[in-house]
Amino acid sequence: MKPATVIGFLGSTLDAAKFGPSRWNKWRPTVSICMQEDLRVDRFVLLHGTYHQRLADFVMQDIRDVSPETEVVPHLLDFDDAWDFEEVYGKLLDFARSFPFDPDVQDYLIHITTGTHVAQICLFLLTEARYLPGRLLQTQPQRGQPQPVGTWAAIDLDLSRYDSIATRFAEASAESTSFLKSGIETRNTAFNRMIEEIEQVAMRSRAPILLMGPTGAGKSQLARKIYELKKLRHQVSGPFVEVNCATLKGDSAMSALFGHRKGAFTGAVQDRPGLLRSADKGVLFLDEIGELGLDEQAMILRAIEEGRFLPVGADSEANSEFQLIAGTNRNLMDEVAAGHFREDLFARLNLWTFALPGLAERREDIQPNLDYELERFAEREGMRVTFNKEARERYLAFAESPAALWQGNFRDLAASVTRMATLCPSGRIDRAAVDFECERLARLWSGERAEENILADLLGPEGVAKIDPFDRVQLAYVVETCRSSASLSEAGRTLFAVSREIRTSTNDADRLRKYLARFGLEWAAVTG
Repeated sequence: MKPATVIGFLGSTLDAAKFGPSRWNKWRPTVSICMQEDLRVDRFVLLHGTYHQRLADFVMQDIRDVSPETEVVPHLLDFDDAWDFEEVYGKLLDFARSFPFDPDVQDYLIHITTGTHVAQICLFLLTEARYLPGRLLQTQPQRGQPQPVGTWAAIDLDLSRYDSIATRFAEASAESTSFLKSGIETRNTAFNRMIEEIEQVAMRSRAPILLMGPTGAGKSQLARKIYELKKLRHQVSGPFVEVNCATLKGDSAMSALFGHRKGAFTGAVQDRPGLLRSADKGVLFLDEIGELGLDEQAMILRAIEEGRFLPVGADSEANSEFQLIAGTNRNLMDEVAAGHFREDLFARLNLWTFALPGLAERREDIQPNLDYELERFAEREGMRVTFNKEARERYLAFAESPAALWQGNFRDLAASVTRMATLCPSGRIDRAAVDFECERLARLWSGERAEENILADLLGPEGVAKIDPFDRVQLAYVVETCRSSASLSEAGRTLFAVSREIRTSTNDADRLRKYLARFGLEWAAVTG
């Protein structure tokens, strides 16, 4: 059994008694908790006000007499008005947020028998909302005989029976939802509804969460906010570990994810714990999970189902308890049908699946996100930048129009704000800066669209998706040059005009032919 910590108010009436031996004939709830035969209290955090210091000292000494193994920790908590709900709730919330809770090694019992009714209601709320990560403890005297021990019980509360509490809980839930949105007052109804559902899932479930959506839609940021919310509510104690699976290639993927033992392969000069082990007691975010190989997918499935996996070169399994959040910009159902993604892993991930819309699908949210990005710039650079009225109206008119493609989604918006703010050292973004930025974005999106169209005609959308963005730009330029040239040799001479001057022998046609072959292309297909 884990050590038990009781947190409760000093009862200014119920815990009070004459200072003589007769006090042992009276039931005093705070003292009685430490006299139970079937409840060991290792630590008692006693909340009391300065006015009741003498009574607190007396009660703490009685606890030490009846239960020497109990560490009594007094905690001063003064209220101007102990019946003021806002004051009591606020100060108890501050206490809960600052207290060093560790639910993995301690059991917590929240005593609700003492204190004003307002204090008891607040303890209910904070415990139900997991700000106080423990069970509610209720004590009462035994009927029919005067004796000090009484009885105790851990209770469960159905908040739906209490309208005032349910209302407060709803407010706390709304705060959590705002937390997941980084405080941004988003206006898209479907997105807001989805965030509310994610908040409920995050608070009530440890099952995997799958975040789908295009690159730049905010999957990584949302995953981190989910972790921070769970951390705030003491539901996780470990770290947030993030990895982009697209960067895990070949044999190194197994080692990075699951770790390895020293000597497992050439270069393994020491043990490596791996990302899954590092995420123990915390949250593991596997972004672009569709990029993992089938072998890695099989081990991930076992790890999330059983909490066990085998490091590379190890004879025994390792353990890790983590919650998985997966992200992808692919349609995993299509990947399953194509044999690129395991059906059993997809079934395990598909319990809680949320599709994040791109920025172009949430144009009504551009304005609040614009303000958010300006705040981020101010925090990052230590300089506050604003729009003048005309410039702001001009930028929003463009940003919310169909001409704004937002192909990079929120990354495009963040980069756009950063450019304008950086190029306005006076701290004021004017109409000229906005016009310049809108032209830049239009050129950027026009170029990307042309490049993608050229390659899509040759390779198809799936083929284009398998090519790095850097190579796409280069390949699109090569294809355009080929199409404007009369022969393979002429295209080669155009493309390699500079490098051919420093070589003693040249075969530009063969060089170009080999380049196209890297992408499965031939001259006839490119120019036909």
